[in-house]
Amino acid sequence: MQRKIVRFVEEENLFYRDEKILVAVSGGVDSVVMLDLLCKMEVECGVAHCNFHLREEESDGDLEFVKNLAKAKNLAFYSVDFDTKKYAAENKISIEMAARDLRYNWFEQVREISGYKYVAVGHHADDVAETVLINLARGTGIHGLSGIKSKLGKIIRPLLPFPRKQLLEYAQAHSIHFREDRTNAETDYVRNKIRHQIMPVLEEINPAIRATMTENVQRFREVEQIYNRVIEQNRLHLVFTRENQLLISIPKLKELLAPVSHLYELLSLYGFHHRDIRNIAESINGISGKLFYSATHQLLRDREYFILSEITEENTKEYLISEDKEQLQAPLELTITLLDRTPGFQFPSDSKIACFDANQLQFPLKLRKWKEGDAFRPIGMKGKKKISDYFIDQKFSLQEKENTWLLLSGSKIVWVLGHRMDDRFKITDTTTKIYKINLI
Repeated sequence: MQRKIVRFVEEENLFYRDEKILVAVSGGVDSVVMLDLLCKMEVECGVAHCNFHLREEESDGDLEFVKNLAKAKNLAFYSVDFDTKKYAAENKISIEMAARDLRYNWFEQVREISGYKYVAVGHHADDVAETVLINLARGTGIHGLSGIKSKLGKIIRPLLPFPRKQLLEYAQAHSIHFREDRTNAETDYVRNKIRHQIMPVLEEINPAIRATMTENVQRFREVEQIYNRVIEQNRLHLVFTRENQLLISIPKLKELLAPVSHLYELLSLYGFHHRDIRNIAESINGISGKLFYSATHQLLRDREYFILSEITEENTKEYLISEDKEQLQAPLELTITLLDRTPGFQFPSDSKIACFDANQLQFPLKLRKWKEGDAFRPIGMKGKKKISDYFIDQKFSLQEKENTWLLLSGSKIVWVLGHRMDDRFKITDTTTKIYKINLI
């Protein structure tokens, strides 16, 4: 094992011998064996341990064990306590995901502050096979089939060539003590279900399933490299930037094999998920004007391009107009007048002036940019019309769409500013008070 880990470190270029490594040690066999192997390579190590407080006294026992192990090896020791359940509840994520976020964030803090080059974690060959199965069950692309990377940023995984059985044999042969985590035998967590329920069935089909999965993962990684190169080559002809926008050519996208995969690689970085990208891909042969949103960006299906832009504060902010407001300076300049309805009242012909039945309005009014799904009842019509369809009918340019503001009473659109009023707020024979807005 010592020769094999040295060869793996060199082949994967994990680190140089003179670089300091922070070793994440839980107390289990994998991390304890990893620490032993790295120390025998005469690597300068520090030991980091997280107490997640998920197993009551056992968690504290793990802490004492790892602390004493570091002391016996005369290594620097770092530890931290986490309220993992509270963090998971606050962030609405699983315990597994909470523990992962907490430990990796803390590892990076210790690494940077204490001058370590990398953080070594104890994932082994069995973890690779389990990860691929988890990804397949949840849904994955080619990246999810390539398993766990031996080196990702500042995280290194020196034990990936070794199955857990070999780690146990090494520990027994070298009289290495470690802690048994009783939760590893439970099936409350997804990974444990794979380990204890799925893998045994696969081993009945193929007794060498773990070795087979390792070989498959290696092939998938090679396929991933080819895939990444093709995506990058096509990106050069497919995408360009304009000011703060990313433009993806729709005609060139149509010429490509697997346009969905290209869109995924281009857009997943901006928070778009598989379902979003499927919908975006379906719009390739559709009409222009459709908008798609992630948490941080919007994508417009224009005539020749998909146009990606960041959602700015202006695009999401709502401006309130109180009942006594007479003037507004931002984001638009408006003057507001409350009038009594008189017999000689003349409706203004200027599209930048709108008059409404004041008694039909619910204050405060809201002013915001339009969003996908917005609909109103254009004056003179009985039925509703989507704002996006109204834009198409009126042949709005992209710039006009982006600069269009809506006035709302409650959740109802009152006016597409500078263009069309809503029929529900029009002046009628029963109107006594008129709310007049002038768009300067």
